[in-house]
Amino acid sequence: MENKHILRRNVPTEALPDPVRSCFAAVPRGTEEIAAAELEALGITGGQVGRGGVAFTADRAGLYRANLWLRTASRVLVQLSVFPCTTPEELYGGVYAIDWVSLITPAMTLAVDCSLRDSNATHSGFVALKTKDAIVDRIREACGSRPNVDTAAPDVRINVHLHRNVCTVSLDSSGDPLDRRGYRLERNEAPLRETLAAAVVALTGWDGSIPLADPMCGSGTIPIEAALVAGRVAPGLQRSFGFQRWLDFDGRLWERLLKEADSCIRKLPLGLITGCDLDSRALKLASRNAAKAGFEGQLHFFHAALEEFQPEGDKGVIIINPPYGKRLGEEEALRELYCQIGDIMKKRCRGWTGYVLTGNLELAKYIGLKASRRFVLFNGAIECRLLKYELY
Repeated sequence: MENKHILRRNVPTEALPDPVRSCFAAVPRGTEEIAAAELEALGITGGQVGRGGVAFTADRAGLYRANLWLRTASRVLVQLSVFPCTTPEELYGGVYAIDWVSLITPAMTLAVDCSLRDSNATHSGFVALKTKDAIVDRIREACGSRPNVDTAAPDVRINVHLHRNVCTVSLDSSGDPLDRRGYRLERNEAPLRETLAAAVVALTGWDGSIPLADPMCGSGTIPIEAALVAGRVAPGLQRSFGFQRWLDFDGRLWERLLKEADSCIRKLPLGLITGCDLDSRALKLASRNAAKAGFEGQLHFFHAALEEFQPEGDKGVIIINPPYGKRLGEEEALRELYCQIGDIMKKRCRGWTGYVLTGNLELAKYIGLKASRRFVLFNGAIECRLLKYELY
C-alpha cells in the first residue's frame, strides 16, 4: 500500500500538552450506531450516540486514530466552546472569547462552515461572516495582523453549529470530508458515497471470511470498501487531514500511527470479492480505483449483464445498489429490473445472503421476496432501506 502523507509540522513530543478533547464524529443519518461501534473497536469508549453523529472524548492519539480509521464518519470535530446565542452580539462575543491566538497565527489561513436549525439566526452566511470577524479581530488585537480566509484549502477549518439558539464552535480535524479516501480517480454519474458503502458492508456483518459479490458494481465503491475491511486497511492511509496543519500537530506520533496501520494490512485471497457490470467504462474505473486503493489484481471485475450473474460457492454475501427511479417515467422502466433481481437471488443464489439498497420502496416490492431485516439509511437527502434476504 503506497502512502502519500503530508506532514505540515513536526513538533517535539515532549513539548506538547495533550488534553482530553470533546469530539464529535459526524456521520450520515442511520449510521450512528455503526460509528459508535467503530470508535469502541479503536479503544475510544463512552461514545454518546446522537442525531447525525457520536460524541466522544479522546486524547491526541485517539483523535488521529479516529480520522485515520473511521469508515462511516464524514468528519471529526473538536469542540472549543458552547454558549447561548440569540443575537449577533452574543455570537460575536462568544466566538471572540475563545483563545484563537493559541490555535491560529496571522500567517495561517482559515475558513468557517456553518449549519443552522431552529434558531433566531436564519442566514448561515451571516453567521459564518460574524464568526470570521470575531476570530480575526481577536488575533489582530493580539498580534497586530490577521489571518486570511481560504475557503478551498485552509490551514484551519472552523465549524459553527447553531441549534435552538445554542452555538457550538469546533475545529474540523478532518479537513476534506472523510469519504474522500483518495482512491476514487473519477466519479461516474451517480456514485455511492464511500462512507455509505462502508456502512452497508458493516450492516451485512461481512468480515472477509466468505465471498462477497456486487452484480451491479458501477465504479466499484462497494467492492473496494469491502476490500478495505477484509484487507484491514485504514481508509485514511492515502490522504492528509486538517489536524496536520494545526500548531500542535505531533508528527512523530502521526508517523507511529501510520506505521501501525501499515503493519495491519493483509493481501486478499483470490476470488474473495467480485464485481460485475454491463457498463464497460464504469468497470474500467472500478479496476483503476481498486488499483489506486492498493488492490490491483486482488478484486475481480467482470463485464456482464445482471441476468448473467451466477455466484460461485455455496455461501456468501450479495450486495446490490440498483437505480431508484427518482426521475419522472423511470420507475415504470425499472420494475422489470427489480423483478429480475428477485428472480436471480431466488434461483441462483441459494445459501447466500442478499442485500439490496434502494431509495424506492414501491420498486422494492417487485423483488418478490420477503425481507428478513430492514435498515434505514440516507443516501444524501434520499431515505433508503437496506433490505436483507435469506436465500435458503
